[in-house]
Amino acid sequence: MDTAHATWQPPAIWRAAQLLARGVVAAVARLEVSGEVPEALRRGPLILAANHISPFDPVVLTAACRSRGVAPRIMATAGLFRAPVIGAAMRHAGHIRVDRGTAAVGKALDDAASAVAAGSVILVYPEGRIGLDPGMWPERGKTGAARLAFSCGAPVIPVAQWGSHEVLPYRAPKGLLRGLARAVVRRPVIRVHFGDPIDLSSLAPGTPGAARRATDRIIDRITDALAPLRPDEPERPRHVDPGRPADTSRRHRRRPPG
Repeated sequence: MDTAHATWQPPAIWRAAQLLARGVVAAVARLEVSGEVPEALRRGPLILAANHISPFDPVVLTAACRSRGVAPRIMATAGLFRAPVIGAAMRHAGHIRVDRGTAAVGKALDDAASAVAAGSVILVYPEGRIGLDPGMWPERGKTGAARLAFSCGAPVIPVAQWGSHEVLPYRAPKGLLRGLARAVVRRPVIRVHFGDPIDLSSLAPGTPGAARRATDRIIDRITDALAPLRPDEPERPRHVDPGRPADTSRRHRRRPPG
């Protein structure tokens, strides 16, 4: 598709939501954003691949992307689209519904590929869920983000974030008000870093294991970008959410940075 004549434009409701997100984050935390999205990629086609640590992540990343001149379409769980008001807003803003655990989950990748082909920026969580690694390092990822990159040829930029877990608990909306009140008082620092585009050119799409290797490379790069954001928490986070379960079955074997 000729993206020069078919570039997706974020609707007004989504631009307004990005401004609102910046205000919400500023009310409960201190946001520090580092790294850049190359100007040539800010309007797409582009895939942003981020770690997932908290229910507050979408708000944080919406605000962080706004600061870098990016308006991504988010691949989000179907539950949000079923909510009476939020669902309508998500659909109108152009976000992409993911029906996890159903036969329809493949449609989300098709929709995302079409969106990228139309010049969109897509934000995806390669882990496929809020990570449950005890140290809160990125888990072994699902291959969806890699397959999306292979199918449309768009560059992938890793996005690492840290600190949003101090605002909302894992089981939100349970404990939501208590978490927000604590954050308003303590004002935790939330850090977001946009890394350099990931080189997947050495991997041939369609060859056995290529999607798995690409996924591991994406998770490695997110992990490398996350390490400097939590230098004094190398093993376990200081803030421990007692309602957050631990699951080591998807632990990612982290390679040394660089």
